[in-house]
Amino acid sequence: MNRALAGRPRDRAPDPVVVVDLGGTRVRVVASTPPRAYRGPTPGVAGLPALLARLWRRWKIRPANLGALGVASRGIWTAGERAALARRLRRLAPRVVVISDVEAAYLAALGDAPGVLLLAGTGSIALGRDRRGRFTRAGGLGPLIGDDGSAFAIGRAWLRVAAVPPARLRRIVTAPDAVARVADHARAVLRRARRGDRAARAVVREAQAALADLVARAAPRGGRGRALPVSWAGGLLDDAWLRAGVWRQVRRRGLAVRPTPPAATAATPAAWAALLRTR
Repeated sequence: MNRALAGRPRDRAPDPVVVVDLGGTRVRVVASTPPRAYRGPTPGVAGLPALLARLWRRWKIRPANLGALGVASRGIWTAGERAALARRLRRLAPRVVVISDVEAAYLAALGDAPGVLLLAGTGSIALGRDRRGRFTRAGGLGPLIGDDGSAFAIGRAWLRVAAVPPARLRRIVTAPDAVARVADHARAVLRRARRGDRAARAVVREAQAALADLVARAAPRGGRGRALPVSWAGGLLDDAWLRAGVWRQVRRRGLAVRPTPPAATAATPAAWAALLRTR
């Protein structure tokens, strides 16, 4: 866990800065000054340096003139993983800060306040923070043994019960981007569920229960009866109907929560001020 998340110094990040939100399906890159933004298919960790180099040329960014580069990445958690990616990006900026996508989402959504951030897109994870600044993680173990309730989990569950021709299923599961292709089915499943499709509703209820379990496992203890702020990130949780079902499931587990819209997104330069300050 990045210790800088435990509190925010008052000094501001240098200008200009660039921040990156690298997800399992999409990537977003935002420059602070002058304001510029890019959104497209994820290049993954391996392809990120080449993508940023192209954007630097397009945006006429000179690395020496950047204050810092911040990267929030799916699949990055340990200090070694953060350091390895930072080394690959060091030619692009004088200062590179790499954190996990859920850390950045928490920072942007709730700042240094206690609560829980639930992130659900292609994958899923919850991050809780208590009043002493200690963090608890639940989920985030990838599609093989984790990502419960995610877009991938919804898509996989649907493909198991739907009458999909075997030849089409094989094309999906043998594709290089099989996880993303499976996750792409989640939106259609949600639409079917809202229209009353019983099979789709069962899939969505299972996902909502799994996401509620992540929130309950990450929630800090000892709130003294106060409703716990819970915020969200990730494309799947843009769906208000899905979110409402998750909060109902959380409350059924005996946890009082206060759904709190995120103050900003992970790709908001201002939200990174504490982490991107110069020393």
